Amino acid sequence: MEVLRAANARQAAGGDVLHLEIGQPCTPAPAAVRAAAARALEAETLGYTDAFGLPALREVIAGWYRDRHGVAVPPERIAVTTGSSAAFLLGFLAAFEKGDRVALAAPGYPAYRNILRALDLEPVEVPAGPETRFQPTVERLEALPQPVRGLILASPGNPTGTMLGRAELRRLSDWCEARRVRLVSDEIYHGIDYGSVAPATALAFGQRALVVNSFSKYFSMTGWRLGWLVLPPELVRSVECLAQNLYISPPTLSQHAAVAAFSCIGELDGHVARYRRNRDLLLNELPSAGFGKLAPADGAFFLYADVSDLCDDSQVFCRRILERTGVALTPGVDFDPARGHRFIRLSFAGTEPDMAEAARRLRSLTR
Repeated sequence: MEVLRAANARQAAGGDVLHLEIGQPCTPAPAAVRAAAARALEAETLGYTDAFGLPALREVIAGWYRDRHGVAVPPERIAVTTGSSAAFLLGFLAAFEKGDRVALAAPGYPAYRNILRALDLEPVEVPAGPETRFQPTVERLEALPQPVRGLILASPGNPTGTMLGRAELRRLSDWCEARRVRLVSDEIYHGIDYGSVAPATALAFGQRALVVNSFSKYFSMTGWRLGWLVLPPELVRSVECLAQNLYISPPTLSQHAAVAAFSCIGELDGHVARYRRNRDLLLNELPSAGFGKLAPADGAFFLYADVSDLCDDSQVFCRRILERTGVALTPGVDFDPARGHRFIRLSFAGTEPDMAEAARRLRSLTR
């Protein structure tokens, strides 16, 4: 967000900016979603819904798991939430007690750490790098000096785009089950993958995991602030009570619109095809600009680059690139406070012409 503020200031002063710093689609919600919202504005009262959301929306989400993963999820275990952010808040509150230690990979999404700390929980960062494809492993969890009560996994991950294969996810799930460690599986980039690793959901390996998803990424609905949380049976009532008290219900207009999102798979897969073209373009062009050490981009729309050959301070490096080229990138310290000074993240969720121009400008900078 600091980079975004600097980029916006540059634009306000008349400079141009290519936004590769923000992890959101450049496309609006699908046409059918926008049409459903217009109909709901005319026909619906748009008052509160149940705390867990519209029954019709929970039904189609359950169908998503049945059709995509062959997993039966009762709608009663699905909580529609105000974005995935609310899903994490509700899930952490219900699953853990004050002082519990929760493991997560570094690099990883910074809000995990910040929400955990805000709830008096202790984030335990598990360093991950190219040797583990930037994902935690059972061996590294076993090596922790103290036990943990929870584990957060993200596949595809932010900032790296790496994914856990089915066998890896099963092994981690089994490790959690054997030790009564609560697994929280962040699956908000599901739907955005490029074929190198088959996507799998933690719901395929037991009922104790909490699974978080969102309409923001694959469904291209970031500002509609809608996500969902699949709960183990024993946490359903606790989360329902928390949701009732913290925000009553998720946005009603967004819920009516989101029912239509699952009829837009062709349009949405078209976005994924564009992300793939953008990814392939950058993978081909960035090495000649000095960005040759890249995490495997199995999914999502990010590249995580080791720039230690070019700088030793990713914040200074990103600021300099913005000033000289107008290309906005994210410093790795957001995702890994200990080692992120050597890394940057690039988002390729934008347009193809923007990606091509960004690559050209980056090449010109390092020549």
